[in-house]
Amino acid sequence: MARWEPGARERLVLAAVDLFNEHRYDATTVAQIADRAGVTRSTFFRHFSDKREVLVAGQETLSRLMAEGIAEASADATPLGMVAAGLERAAGEMGPMNRELGPRLSAAIAASTELQERDALKSVGLAAAMTDALITRGVADATARVAAELGVLAFKQGYAKWAEGEKDDGAPLVSFVLEALSELRSAAGSLG
Repeated sequence: MARWEPGARERLVLAAVDLFNEHRYDATTVAQIADRAGVTRSTFFRHFSDKREVLVAGQETLSRLMAEGIAEASADATPLGMVAAGLERAAGEMGPMNRELGPRLSAAIAASTELQERDALKSVGLAAAMTDALITRGVADATARVAAELGVLAFKQGYAKWAEGEKDDGAPLVSFVLEALSELRSAAGSLG
């Protein structure tokens, strides 16, 4: 096996998700994931601390992009306008591999309680990153928390709809995410 091949991290993610779906999460080993990806076990551990961590590959980057988008939003942006800027920044970085992976990842998560728990923690982490960025911009704590939670929900809903759509339509994720945020904004306004 070649060492330090480009794309090893992406291959590991795809291999893990496919194996989780084929054999279930609990029955899949790190050795199987590394073998399927064409890398060594040590290469796996250079990228991930354990097989569960494969699920959150890219979470730090996603959190950073969302926070940067919020930080760079216009000075007159509302809290949800800042969240929209963060979502645009993060969604703009996701491409065809992310779209292809979506349904496979959802199936793997649905079949494993442990992966469901890790996915929930991922959402908490994304909300925390957006909340911190909003507070840094001067948004009040409670407002920042609500706006961030709506942002996470919009991202998840938009991503799910995008991933389920026609893969060759060229539709960008950002349009799905911003549409979901708009719908959530309207729904929140009707709460009274």
